[in-house]
Amino acid sequence: MSYLIGDTIFGGYGGADILHGCTVAVEKGEIAVIVGPNGAGKSTAMKALLGMLTVREGSVRLDGKDITSLSPQDRVSEGMAFVPQTNNVFAGMTVQENLEMGAYLRRDDITETMEQIFSLFPILGEKRRQLAGELSGGQRQQVAVGRALMTKPSVLMLDEPTAGVSPIVMDELFDRILEVRATGIAVLMVEQNARQALEIADRGYVLVQGENKYTDTGAALLADPEVRKSFLGG
Repeated sequence: MSYLIGDTIFGGYGGADILHGCTVAVEKGEIAVIVGPNGAGKSTAMKALLGMLTVREGSVRLDGKDITSLSPQDRVSEGMAFVPQTNNVFAGMTVQENLEMGAYLRRDDITETMEQIFSLFPILGEKRRQLAGELSGGQRQQVAVGRALMTKPSVLMLDEPTAGVSPIVMDELFDRILEVRATGIAVLMVEQNARQALEIADRGYVLVQGENKYTDTGAALLADPEVRKSFLGG
């Protein structure tokens, strides 16, 4: 049984379904990656898991509990954290203030978690008093991930974490995501850089028109000639 699963989901925005029986799941201490062409329903699948759209059929379960009817905020309270692709930091606040905002639901001492974030992302510790809006794109993305981790989630969901960053920064972000996985958190991400994402994925989902086209380990999908030809550029 997977820790988080969106099981045979049909749904979308308004009347038309975008997802057509799609299933996506991730286990604790695992990275699962959703890839596919533009318009495949990748981000929609993630939003279904987050409660940001209506699931017409199917279910979402977290640690065996049906959360299909829970609001996004209630899902955060259950241990889910989400980093959107854009507008994911408070530009007019310092790095440290951004991280503090991530802990708004907590009533305990956040100091230890803050130090863990600075250990994971050393550049954030160095720039803790700097405004997030003055940071590079890659550094802002680290702030966004760090802020999500301040909730002490069991599931971290990332929508296009490497969008618009250089290949060097992408490699660094993926290294940090591997470190997050090593802490036992379940990591689910949507990613346009499919080949690089599958290289670090324990399991991968290739979506096409809201359906599972291929589902396997990251390594198996990378080795599949059909997947490589159709989705990875050969």
